[in-house]
Amino acid sequence: MAKYPRQKLKLFYLRDFLLRNSDEEHLVTIKDMIAHLASHDISAERKSLYSDLSLLQDYGMDIVRTPKGYYVGSRAFELPELKLLVDSVQSSKFITHKKTGTLIHKLESLASVHEAKQLNRQVFVMNRIKSMNESIYYNVDTIQDAIDQGRQITFRYFDWGLDGKPKYRDRDYTASPYGLCQDNENCYLLAHSPRHGITSYRV
Repeated sequence: MAKYPRQKLKLFYLRDFLLRNSDEEHLVTIKDMIAHLASHDISAERKSLYSDLSLLQDYGMDIVRTPKGYYVGSRAFELPELKLLVDSVQSSKFITHKKTGTLIHKLESLASVHEAKQLNRQVFVMNRIKSMNESIYYNVDTIQDAIDQGRQITFRYFDWGLDGKPKYRDRDYTASPYGLCQDNENCYLLAHSPRHGITSYRV
């Protein structure tokens, strides 16, 4: 009785195994699939796996069969696209080191474990220092929500003091946000300010 609910997870575990362990250079066999499912207390036979693979293909998964085994062909993101995204994240000045690592780890999960090793890249950009403001990632998301909902935002500006700590200005700013743009690797908010009209603020 305890194992029956596990069997319902069979297709999910099989799909994840194929996505994470196979690519054009690394094939997996039916024997590999049976062993992986068994490690999760899910029984499988060769004949049933053929049916499972066919179901995943009907679902839209690009499973390629060769004389030596199986692999996932096309994916949501191809490896060159993931490399481009990783390079963009690493070279972006307004994303902190911590958030950079988190985002790259998530991008790696979209490739096989073998291809993910190629995403562990070091991109060096001269005269570019990563932001120390961990909240900027969430500030951008909040601004985007305000733009989508047509709402005003209120925020505070700060400057860095000689002691390396932020010094907030003595008043709040209110503006109607229109959009976000990047210039010289800085992120700017385009908005209408009651005081300055159409203007921009560095996020």
